[in-house]
This record gives sequence, C-alpha cells and structure tokens, in this order.
Amino acid sequence: MNIDLTGRTALVSGSTQGIGRAIAAGLAMAGARTIVNGRSRSRVDAAVRALTDENPGAEFAGVAADLATADGARTVLELFPRIDIVVNNLGIFEARPVLEIDDAEWTRYFEVNVLSAVRLTRQYLPGMMDRRWGRVLFIASDSAVVIPEEMVHYGMTKTALLAVSRGYAKAAAGTGVTVNTVMAGPTHTAGVETFVTDLVGDLPWPEAQRRFMAEHRTNSLLQRLIEPAEIANMVVYLSSDHASATTGGAVRADGGYIDAIIP
Repeated sequence: MNIDLTGRTALVSGSTQGIGRAIAAGLAMAGARTIVNGRSRSRVDAAVRALTDENPGAEFAGVAADLATADGARTVLELFPRIDIVVNNLGIFEARPVLEIDDAEWTRYFEVNVLSAVRLTRQYLPGMMDRRWGRVLFIASDSAVVIPEEMVHYGMTKTALLAVSRGYAKAAAGTGVTVNTVMAGPTHTAGVETFVTDLVGDLPWPEAQRRFMAEHRTNSLLQRLIEPAEIANMVVYLSSDHASATTGGAVRADGGYIDAIIP
C-alpha cells in the first residue's frame, strides 16, 4: 500500500518522545511536513534534530507550547494557521490509588489529556471542513474501556476521548474530513518502563516486562508490549486517503487486549 501525504501538514501534540515521536516520524516519512510539539524549546529542538537525522528527506518543524493551556493552543495556531492532520497524542499517566486522587489531580488530568485535544480540534477542524479534506486523530487507550484499577483518573480521560472523537466526527459529517480514535494497547515507551518498574520492582527489563504482562495486563493476546512504531503505522494509515471511509471510529491497535468483539 502506497501512502503518500505529500503536500499535507501534520501536527502531533506531545511528540518529543514515545508514541508521539514515532507518529511524527511515520507521518513525515509518508511525505507530510510534520510539526513536533513539546513544552520545552530545548527538547523540541533536540527532537527535531534527531528526527531529521534519523529520517533523511523528511521535513520536520517544531513548536514549544503547553497545550494543556489555552495560551499554548493559541501559540500553535498563530505559528501554524493551517493544519491538515491533527494527532491529539498529548497525555500523562501515573499509578495512584483512586481514593487518594484529589480535585486538583482530577482537573490536571482532564486538562492535559482531554482539553488539549478539544482545543486543537476546535481550532483546526473548521478549516479542514472548508477545504473538504482533513484528518483528526485522538490517541486513546485500552484503558478507555478496561479501566485500570491503579490509574482510574487516566482511564477516565481516555473514555472521554472516545466521546469527544465521536462528537467531532458527527460535526464533520459529509465534509470529507474524518475523525477517529486509535485505542493503543500497552506500549513500550520510556515512561512505561518506569511505570512497569514501579509495579513489579527493579528487575532486568525482559523479566520485568514478562511479569508486568502476566500480572497486570493478562488480557493481552500479543503477550508483549507494543512498540511505538506499531501504533504509528495505524495513525499513518488513518491519515491517508486509503482510510477515507473510516470515521467516527474507535480503531484498535491494542494487541488484542480489549476482551470484546465489538468496541
């Protein structure tokens, strides 16, 4: 399948590392001019340099902005008024007993994981609809429907993204713009390595991963952590013309973790 995004401009929120970084690389290698985002100018610049070195011929730009704030979203809009592909990837997670999560933490998770995506979509979707082409993607998680006991606040935000995505897809009906959610399964990132170590102890990584999957993610049919590039492959496909009939969907790249035939 030849995916060609030449002439498109893509924005990936929270893309200096992990899944977001892999998505940025995938979109750029498919031909899109890809904007990398993070809060720190130094980290954004470093990520853009590294991605450019690793992906010869791909085009990257960077924007330092805290997208959990309205000011951050406005900064991105001022610098990049036209975006064809928005990937709402920004998210935070941490294990915390649900009875210990206070109001401030609930609010912080909602602002970072949900409102950042709402603001970007609200900014860019109207222009896509006017141009009769666009792609909006939300990176959710198996945790949206299989709420993890150790981080209910995170699961709540991913459930919210399913509703937000479906609602925006309805708003864009008939315009040629598609809006979808990718439900990522347990994925191997630096943050997840720390999370796994916190849960199973400081073990050699192969053993820690096996123990984590066996004890904490028993539903996985893949029986291993997913690599970020595997999530990126789904995003790149959904960003292409080949996925023109897929909208309003919760598309799974979860390693078979969600124990349901229909999402």
